[in-house]
Amino acid sequence: MKWLFGILAAIAMSAPAHAQKVYSQAELDALLAPVALQTDGVLSQVLMAATYPEDVAAAAAFSRANPQLRGDDAVRAAEPEPWDPSVKALLAFPELLARMDESPQWLRDLGEAFLGQQAQVMDTVQGLRRRAQANGQLISSGETAVYQQGEAIVVQPRAQVVYVRYYDPFIVYGPWWWGPYYRPVIWRPWSPYHVTVSHGFFYSAPDWHHRHVRVVHRPVYVHRHYQHVVPGKWQHRPQVHRAQGVTVTPQVRVPEAQRRPIVQQPQPMPAASGTSAQQRNTVRHPEPRREQRSSEPRGERRGGGEHRGGQRGHRG
Repeated sequence: MKWLFGILAAIAMSAPAHAQKVYSQAELDALLAPVALQTDGVLSQVLMAATYPEDVAAAAAFSRANPQLRGDDAVRAAEPEPWDPSVKALLAFPELLARMDESPQWLRDLGEAFLGQQAQVMDTVQGLRRRAQANGQLISSGETAVYQQGEAIVVQPRAQVVYVRYYDPFIVYGPWWWGPYYRPVIWRPWSPYHVTVSHGFFYSAPDWHHRHVRVVHRPVYVHRHYQHVVPGKWQHRPQVHRAQGVTVTPQVRVPEAQRRPIVQQPQPMPAASGTSAQQRNTVRHPEPRREQRSSEPRGERRGGGEHRGGQRGHRG
């Protein structure tokens, strides 16, 4: 039996460690600063979508290929896609979705923090809202209602018209309190815009009292067979299509005269240059004795801004 214990001990020692990172309060403040002041419905979709970064990349590519779509129309056009419903909801707000895609490291860090420290993430949002409110930067307006619900600050649209604002964290929160090593990502500004959504569009909401995101009802625009989103505390469930390594090309539903080619976001692959190539459809033309291959060059994947908290670095 000693030899068996020896083998088991050797296997245990050689197995890689998969300890989940614990984010400090300084890192959480930096991660949540760009989105904490959005309305509660938008915020909850962002937090859930961050846990599916591959879906966010694919949805951003779909949005770039269909720039004329926003609101309900954009989400309805992507109904056949296998992305998580939280990601599909962000298609309604293309500028916000684009900024998330341009900061891939920030996105992954936010998703990991939300998965591992959901209660602390919710507390951090409230702390940031209190700072912005004290600085006179979070107040009710004609589009948005800001009010107290117990000890929590709630931000809600006044109607089915959702106002997605751009703001500079260094302005709305005042002087940054964590010094130069824990600074939030700064996104490219976008013009303020209003998006009309249908009743029940936001299927989730922050439960500030219990410090988690709660699913209120089944998402509106999902496959009939998509069953894993049920009312109650939100649960992360990696999708089957991702576990099987299946990549689905987005379907464009626009008039012929307005069609643009869709660039599919591939899974990162190691390459000598340190970048990954995008796949393109190659048309083969048969010849009598040989096969002519398309010489179309492969385009390099578009880079984006990155963000890491603390010693992980911040690249806006």
